[in-house]
Amino acid sequence: MNELRQAITRNSLLLAGFAVLTALLVATTFLGTKDRISAAQRAAEEKALLQIIPRASHDNAMLDDRLDAPVNDPFLQLRESKAIYIAKRQGEATAALIPATAPDGYSGEIELIVGVNRDGTVAGVRVLQHRETPGLGDAVDHRKSDWIESFRGRSLNDPELEEWTVRKDGGAFDQFTGATITPRAVVQATARVLQYAEQNRRMLFGERPTDKEPTS
Repeated sequence: MNELRQAITRNSLLLAGFAVLTALLVATTFLGTKDRISAAQRAAEEKALLQIIPRASHDNAMLDDRLDAPVNDPFLQLRESKAIYIAKRQGEATAALIPATAPDGYSGEIELIVGVNRDGTVAGVRVLQHRETPGLGDAVDHRKSDWIESFRGRSLNDPELEEWTVRKDGGAFDQFTGATITPRAVVQATARVLQYAEQNRRMLFGERPTDKEPTS
């Protein structure tokens, strides 16, 4: 009986020691790679932002100039808090990169980010995450086609808001052969971001000199 108890105790101690050793190994590995992982994530985020706002068009670190995007905003429809990045030149905001969710994709939600220039035009759009059908709806992905480039330079006046949908619905934007729901969702989500930017110009781009109250 004593031998059995001693064996159980010995094995328990061995298991406990192995668990502690494993935890220390994992913690050491994490601490040793944390900075490199963080740097790699930052580089990947910056690369995505620079696809919309090229480095030559701003002189700040966009990843460090950020605002909190509101959760459950009717225009952005985000389920969780994300960052709005601001591009600046000589201290003046020139564009904002605004995250949004299109909840009405064919296969579920589509996550995207929309660059909006200070003048209200679209600097660019990128789909960040989707589950659309390969070969059909996934043409919204910049890696699959250049369809997403059709937004560049457009605004709430070009076309008018009621035309911010696909041609099948009487709008100004092409749909894909065999796929209408996905491009319709992205077009309308982009239009909502433009409306959000228009309503929040002061927060995103600061106060223009002409907006200031006259002084006596």
